[in-house]
Amino acid sequence: MNYIGSKNKLSDFIKKNVYQVVGKDLSNKIFCDLFAGTGIVGRNFKAESKKIISNDFEFYSYVLNRNYIGNHQKIEFEKLIEELNSIEGKSGFVSEEYSENGKSERLYFSEDNGKKIDATRKEIEKWKSSKKINEDQYYFLLCSLLEAADKVANTASVYGAFLKQIKKSAQKKLELVPSNFEITENQHEVYNEDANELIKKIEGDILYLDPPYNARQYGANYHLLNTIAKYDNFSPKGKTGLRNYQKSKYCSKIEVSKSFENLIENAQFQHIFLSYNNEGLMTESEIRNILSKFGKYDIFTTEYQRFRADKEENRNHKASGTTEYLYYLNKD
Repeated sequence: MNYIGSKNKLSDFIKKNVYQVVGKDLSNKIFCDLFAGTGIVGRNFKAESKKIISNDFEFYSYVLNRNYIGNHQKIEFEKLIEELNSIEGKSGFVSEEYSENGKSERLYFSEDNGKKIDATRKEIEKWKSSKKINEDQYYFLLCSLLEAADKVANTASVYGAFLKQIKKSAQKKLELVPSNFEITENQHEVYNEDANELIKKIEGDILYLDPPYNARQYGANYHLLNTIAKYDNFSPKGKTGLRNYQKSKYCSKIEVSKSFENLIENAQFQHIFLSYNNEGLMTESEIRNILSKFGKYDIFTTEYQRFRADKEENRNHKASGTTEYLYYLNKD
């Protein structure tokens, strides 16, 4: 899944520096990914940690992490995936509000794919209600659907806008591919809460923070994934069909520093790592000043090519280089 702020390309950099500070043996360590997104960082530490605590305020992210992190034992899914891929599409909320030839003329999906999303989503919910599937299977299938829908979405990448014509990749038939997770002996915890509230209720050894860097709100950029995940009744707003969402204080220049300091103060973790870059709302000096209040501070840096939301539609544009900071606090 193309995702703003994804740490997929930076995983080796993050892991190398965690090892350098904490050591390579994490078998007795609880690792928390507090702003998990697609869960890439937590997934990279899942097999080697005693427990992963994963959290994100966005529900679509909770679905992804409930599968990739929360699921840790083998489940039966082959026949379920096969059955979902074979059902016929039926008109519903997504096809009417967000698809080609729908009543609202929002071109996020082709007509066929919009109807397929509706039929699949309803079937998954029906199976859950009838207890044909358990909770682990439910989130596995829901995660698989979200990823399948994202692959055929008619956007430049995020869902803040749709394209005027159905692009080539969006014309492909939606097909669920199993969202396979890593099997581990230990159980893990997955939350869908405000990070600053959850931090007061959890504790562990390693806390990894990857909050929003700028004013772009994830609730707006990925609203349609939340809509598919929740499949609730609401009245879509405006041209893009937004749903109501809570704005993050980490996307506000006025509130971000106060929220960050509050989070660090309440964190019951010895080793705290913060991913941030040179384009973020908080400056390096602001972050240093806050972290230095609570213990020993250090910083690691690397250069990388930042994610471009419009990369498919602007092939001649080169991604600009960004300096990624990994701040470290050994909290007193």
